[in-house]
Amino acid sequence: MAVPEQILQRIQKLREQIDYYANKYYNDDAPEISDAEYDRMFYELVALEAQYPEADDPTSPTKHVGGQASASFEKVTHDVRMGSLTDVFSYDELRSFLARTTETLGYMPVYSVECKIDGLSVSLEYRYGKLVRGSTRGDGTTGENVTANLLTIQSIPKTLERNNIPFLEVRGEVYMSRSRFEALNKEREENEESLFANPRNAAAGSLRQLDSKVTAKRGLDLFVFNVQASEGVTFSGHSESLDFLEQLRFPVIEERTVLSDVDAIIDTIERIGEKRASLPYDIDGVVIKVDSLADRVILGETASTPRWAVAYKFPPEVKETTLLDIVVQVGRTGVLTPNAVLSPVRLAGTSVSRATLHNIDFIHDRDIRIGDTVYVQKAGDIIPEVLGVKMDCRSIDAKIYEMPDRCPSCGAPVYRDENEAATRCLNNGCPAQLLRSLAHFVSRDAMNIDGLGIQVLKQLREAGLVHSPADLYTLTEAAVIGLERMGKKSAENLINSISASKNAGANRLIYALGIPEVGQKAAQTLAKHFGNIEALFSADLETLCAINDIGSVTASNIIDYFSSEQTRILIDRLALSGVKMSYDMQVTTDSLAGKTFVLTGTLPSMTRDEASQLIEQHGGKVTSSVSKKTSYVLAGSEAGSKLTKAESLGIPVLSEEDLIQMLS
Repeated sequence: MAVPEQILQRIQKLREQIDYYANKYYNDDAPEISDAEYDRMFYELVALEAQYPEADDPTSPTKHVGGQASASFEKVTHDVRMGSLTDVFSYDELRSFLARTTETLGYMPVYSVECKIDGLSVSLEYRYGKLVRGSTRGDGTTGENVTANLLTIQSIPKTLERNNIPFLEVRGEVYMSRSRFEALNKEREENEESLFANPRNAAAGSLRQLDSKVTAKRGLDLFVFNVQASEGVTFSGHSESLDFLEQLRFPVIEERTVLSDVDAIIDTIERIGEKRASLPYDIDGVVIKVDSLADRVILGETASTPRWAVAYKFPPEVKETTLLDIVVQVGRTGVLTPNAVLSPVRLAGTSVSRATLHNIDFIHDRDIRIGDTVYVQKAGDIIPEVLGVKMDCRSIDAKIYEMPDRCPSCGAPVYRDENEAATRCLNNGCPAQLLRSLAHFVSRDAMNIDGLGIQVLKQLREAGLVHSPADLYTLTEAAVIGLERMGKKSAENLINSISASKNAGANRLIYALGIPEVGQKAAQTLAKHFGNIEALFSADLETLCAINDIGSVTASNIIDYFSSEQTRILIDRLALSGVKMSYDMQVTTDSLAGKTFVLTGTLPSMTRDEASQLIEQHGGKVTSSVSKKTSYVLAGSEAGSKLTKAESLGIPVLSEEDLIQMLS
């Protein structure tokens, strides 16, 4: 049965979104959406792939764990795959899982019921009692060697009391306590650095530091929850293995019990949920595992998850508090976003006093008024949001809110298109828009200018030193040294960082410009296609729409942006300041010149991005679809339809080893 085009487009869109958000979560340690929203998209994709098996793709995010090993660390191949678990969100789903295991085994097995620590999964390997290697999970098969950083965690035993065990590999979760998280964010706020979203985010970012001295200062901790492999010692059950690890003085997960009754398991989940807020660390659920290792063998595994375990995920914690006021924030695109000012309330381990209210329709639909008692949650332990109003507590003084008719930043009239919910300030010179545009311009993924936090940018604006991104490149040490908390050394470092950013290249600059709908991937695509910024000024709609990953809306936004006189002036000023306008592929040889490659599947020792970069460095071209013009298909494990098409067209198929030999 052919899959409807509309369904195929939805599946592809979901795959792209999930890959993007998984990359932000696992690899950049910078989550952009809540766990609940991510799970919603993920399980919609699971359902569509099950309904339309013809759309199957081995590279789908439903087939693998979300992370990848960073090129900054030595890669580690896990002999025992560090997989993920199937999530369940209701007791009905949990009961279905328990019923399936009972039906398969023919009896009700014993389960280990444990807290699910919200941290970063790692492997620790010991030989004859000595810690020899520690690594991150990565994509489950290939992780990162972070031994030096793990050695800084005090609770990890560096040597075991028993040195007669030839080999022992354990899996654990690195986490940051709530108290340490709050102290760290306070330090970062004082230093005008970006804040971590939650303790898990902070732990992941801390463990993946290139300098282990930074990791050592972060106060990380760890709980061990599994024996991955062992020599010289065997176990019949999971709980037995944890007791053994505890005897070896590993910090073993504290909240755990062994049960064989459905109601008792649910009661335990309820009990853990009730004490969740009082724990010194974050948990996001409870793991239910068949305890017997022999039973696990019978139950087996799917391609990505075991059939003998699930993770019950807690719903977001909901609290009541008072809505004290509603204030408007003006974004870099001019959108006015109303934000709730709340009486501080503790949610998911942090104190929350602000929450987004999205737009005026959101406020009116829920009849939210200033002075109301409202329900709030921190969805996915990341994004504070107002759910609704506790109507029986409404005061007669509660005040109906309307959006301002003028921008709170510049006083210009605001506009709302009848076809969209957003209210906008149309003044391009609006100070609030400029401030946030500047913050985006200097951010890590854009021009990457260290030392230019929002507070420093505010001071530069108030001092009249910066009115445009181009003004950043006219700053001198003498001009900035007078700013608050800006000493000589700080000023010197800032100017050096600004100077270094001139070589960021066209891809980063295009992203830094903040063109609507143009993210990092689109910016990279545009830079590679056109080669330099100047070519974008003359690009037409047809040319842009013909480029992979550039849709009609994005193309229109690009044309609108580069047809503006203000853009012409900005680019000219940046160019005169020495900012690089071209994109360099850093071609080292032309050995692959004229050759077009398509990549598919998982490669043994490099990511597809790394392989693409390697091909381009030697003059080759990488495209996303197989055609008669394709020179080679580079295929790894679990290669899908692209490999099949290549074989049908008689296109040569290369392994990673073949590519390396070709280049040598």
